[in-house]
Amino acid sequence: MTNSPTAPIQAAPVIEIRDLHKSYGALEVLKGVSIRAERGTVVSLIGSSGSGKSTLLRCCNLLEDSQSGEVIFSGEAVTWTGTGLARRPADRAQVTRFRTNLSMVFQQFNLWSHMTILQNVMEAPVTVLGRKPAEVEPLARSLLAKVGIGDKADAWPAQLSGGQQQRAAIARALCMQPQALLFDEPTSALDPELQQEVVRVIKDLAAEHRTMILVTHDMRLAADVSDHVVFLHQGRIEEEGPPETLFGAPKSERLKQFLSATLPA
Repeated sequence: MTNSPTAPIQAAPVIEIRDLHKSYGALEVLKGVSIRAERGTVVSLIGSSGSGKSTLLRCCNLLEDSQSGEVIFSGEAVTWTGTGLARRPADRAQVTRFRTNLSMVFQQFNLWSHMTILQNVMEAPVTVLGRKPAEVEPLARSLLAKVGIGDKADAWPAQLSGGQQQRAAIARALCMQPQALLFDEPTSALDPELQQEVVRVIKDLAAEHRTMILVTHDMRLAADVSDHVVFLHQGRIEEEGPPETLFGAPKSERLKQFLSATLPA
């Protein structure tokens, strides 16, 4: 008797959101959103201001509490206590563990002004993970070189351009060696020339098959780096799919209007 072949076991998505609802008082911002970020893929969230993109990203990292739905990291669901607007994560150690594996890069660089760039990059692994500075420093220097500012290790944040500061923030996120990177409008605070410095780094990370969720207003960036694009409108997913479909053959009238306003002619 021969055994029948078994199907390969599929790894759980790094991040999975199921039917998420998020409100601020009476204002419902997310109205039942579900997304998945498989390992080694890039998911971009696009949509107009107020559509819920950044709120969804912050819910992924548990910086915001949702009122219902599931947040799952590598197959492990967040445990909750309370209901509705009183719902909170029940296990703070679980939240800390999740966050150490989900590094977030914000629109504003959020570098510590009283620390050098190298110290900024080293701070979280040393203080949060308890690693020795001598162990972390070579990694931090290599990451600064990776993002093209290896010569700025001993500079202060105020001495760097906006593009250089954002690249330092990306190096800081990478130094935690996370399972996924979350980007919240990483180029929107920069002028066009400096935006390209950061775009190049994000494209390099995508080429390395790093797991990323990217909130962006830059449709070219989303088209170039994404495996999957989600278009949010008024707190719901209006349309989603591979970039060549969403940007090349959109079905939703609202998405067509959005792209006509945001894509260069």
